[in-house]
Amino acid sequence: MKIFHQNPSFLKVILLLVFAVTEGVLLTDGLGSASTIAITYGSNTVCGILAGKPNQRIECYTPNKGSSVISIEPNISYDSISGGKDFFCGLRSGGYSFLCWTVNSSSSYSPTPKRIYYDVNVTLRDIAVGENHVCGIENATGIVHCWWRQNGLQKLRYLSPGNERFSLITSGNGFSCGVLISSNRVKCWGIDSNKANGIEKEFGNVSMGSLTAGSSHVCGVDSNGVLVCKGNNDSGQLNFPWAKQQAFEYSGLGLGLNHSCVIRRLNGSVVCWGGNGMYSSNRIEGVSFESIVAGLDYTCGLTTRNLSMICWGLGWFSSNSTSSIDLPLPKIVPGACTLTPCGQCGIYPDSENLCSSSGSICKQCDYLVVDSPSAPPPSLPPPSKPNNIVRNKALLAYIIIGSFGIVCGIFSLIYCLWSGVCCCNRQKIHNSVQPTINRANSNNRGSGHFSPTFSISSKRHSFRAMRRTRSGPSSKHADRAEEFSLAELAAATNGFSIENKIGSGSFGIVYKGKLRDGREVAIKRGETSTKTKKFQEKESAFDSELEFLSRLHHKHLVSLVGFCEENEERLLVYEYMKNGALYDHIHSKNNVEKTSSLLNTWKMRIKVSLDAARGIEYLHNYAVPPIIHRDIKSSNILLDSNWVARVSDFGLSLLGPETEGEHMSAKAAGTVGYMDPEYYGLNVLTAKSDVYGLGVVMLELLTGKKAIFRDDDLDGEGPMSVVDYAVPKIMAGELERVLDVRVGPPDVNMAEAVELVAYTAVHCVNLEGKERPSMNDIVANLERALSLCDGSHGSISSASLASE
Repeated sequence: MKIFHQNPSFLKVILLLVFAVTEGVLLTDGLGSASTIAITYGSNTVCGILAGKPNQRIECYTPNKGSSVISIEPNISYDSISGGKDFFCGLRSGGYSFLCWTVNSSSSYSPTPKRIYYDVNVTLRDIAVGENHVCGIENATGIVHCWWRQNGLQKLRYLSPGNERFSLITSGNGFSCGVLISSNRVKCWGIDSNKANGIEKEFGNVSMGSLTAGSSHVCGVDSNGVLVCKGNNDSGQLNFPWAKQQAFEYSGLGLGLNHSCVIRRLNGSVVCWGGNGMYSSNRIEGVSFESIVAGLDYTCGLTTRNLSMICWGLGWFSSNSTSSIDLPLPKIVPGACTLTPCGQCGIYPDSENLCSSSGSICKQCDYLVVDSPSAPPPSLPPPSKPNNIVRNKALLAYIIIGSFGIVCGIFSLIYCLWSGVCCCNRQKIHNSVQPTINRANSNNRGSGHFSPTFSISSKRHSFRAMRRTRSGPSSKHADRAEEFSLAELAAATNGFSIENKIGSGSFGIVYKGKLRDGREVAIKRGETSTKTKKFQEKESAFDSELEFLSRLHHKHLVSLVGFCEENEERLLVYEYMKNGALYDHIHSKNNVEKTSSLLNTWKMRIKVSLDAARGIEYLHNYAVPPIIHRDIKSSNILLDSNWVARVSDFGLSLLGPETEGEHMSAKAAGTVGYMDPEYYGLNVLTAKSDVYGLGVVMLELLTGKKAIFRDDDLDGEGPMSVVDYAVPKIMAGELERVLDVRVGPPDVNMAEAVELVAYTAVHCVNLEGKERPSMNDIVANLERALSLCDGSHGSISSASLASE
């Protein structure tokens, strides 16, 4: 360490190098405002995140409800919770969502959750609840977003402090404050602008490392480790009872209306002041705490001895007691269970059991550092030395890590160039095999905060960058397709009888048939018109399907069995799809009751959407060359005997461009209601044209409406598209108004999944193709939605969000 003290300029150079390598990532060590305990002070409700459970769920206790403890639904994992006047909020594990609950002190039932935020790409690292508002801070950027309540939790007004970046935030009564990343200065905002501006002005240019808000005052530890309090001081809540402080003497803070409490780092004891001398720490003398949280006129803390909760103070339910009150809550986790590695401060003891083997709890750093391991630790550290030592040690650690990363990067680049992986096509992908690749998450910032955005990256994109190898000359007599005689197929369909007709395709009628060996098949027979144009169209569609399906093999594409070509007859033979077309299940007049179709469950409809998306993804990303279907619609999505959805009818399909993002000029073709407006109006075809069609299918599944339908409520104004019907309502937050009543309202977990599908569909039907997601993104979101249906998302870290 001497080199850094003796040569400051060298230190600056190293600092610049480290920041350049890490792309400017700020390394902060603040106390923050997130916690695993919270108080809703209007009802004296105390909540905590449970330890030792498969899910780190929330349980709450309200003293005037007797000794009962209420389990909060949904039963999923949370990183942190924070409480206000009559509601509290919980940040879900992974940070991609938070929910809030209104607490009624007279009710013994679990409060109803309301999801305020959901974005799989823009995760949050902290939330802070004030009296009637909640703020969240983006994990990657530090940008803060706030929601102010109106009419309970039924209506929330979105409000943000702007695009400034914060390292931490905290909320009080009508205001919030945060520490700016750029300067470590305090910035405050809120509905009560006078209070916010006054507190910010009092802090001035003080550099802060932590911050906690009370009702109308704020305290924190500055960059030198000294406790600083600003704001209202009517009851002496700013007058901490020490003339002199030691650096980093205090850790956790709990601030109420007229009092303040702090944990002493040395022994975990709590000291309180304010309330014109009415607040005493005698009731908790000798008790060590991990964290504390304050109501208006009382405080609760999580004890070190057994991670139980106790409360004390003037306003607590049993305030006449001479001692603190132990709450009947189970053991509470002292910190968030995370799957990411802990830093130099290590792992909290017994983390494996506390987190039920679903992660670890990182210890809070101890700033009491001594020079010699053999020397006894001092009761209090020198004012300036610990801060420098810790900072230098942290700096050294990051320099070592950064240097190691640089070396690894250089060797990787050398190997990459030597092996040719970076620039040369050393391997080719077989045109009928889909590689199995794990998805990776991107933390790019999205554009919306009540809907998912589409910046999910995937390793599959790398395969698109490889030089594609086209198949050899096309041949109707493909190796994988059997050739049948017309007589065989006529016998299989009872002479192409009307009783065997099951549908129609791009160039003819489809019949159910049974071959001589017992196989059930679907046989598409081209129209027998002798008109030249019709014959040419039939011939083109026949060639297209035969060429594509003879070499495409995927579980979500209909399989080709064979073909027949005799004189002017053109027939294709497919694997029979027992459960027919998706269109018939959604729009059949017989499907009027919930029990009439297996598809009348949200989970099944989401699964069908995912199946179809995977089939289209294969066409766009893994077929060589890529293929644009051009006629994605619900009648071209078939269901086999196991209700697996498969994309069918390739009569209009075309080979796509070699390079992703390129477009091609082609005369518009497809089906009204499903056609990409950009393609229809400009004859510009891209893979995003299929994305539009899939978006319409997803809206059909959500609403039960046809792509083009007549609405009885429109008083005969003419037909309406499902896009025009559903998208405005979904974007206005009124999804429940358009959902298919035959399926019924989704439950809590299912509602989250359905909402994710809805916003995915909305993005798919954007007017401009460049604004639509890729099939990789769509598949990732639908996989996520399906996992939400199973409740398998409770303890997943932010590092694995993309594959859920």
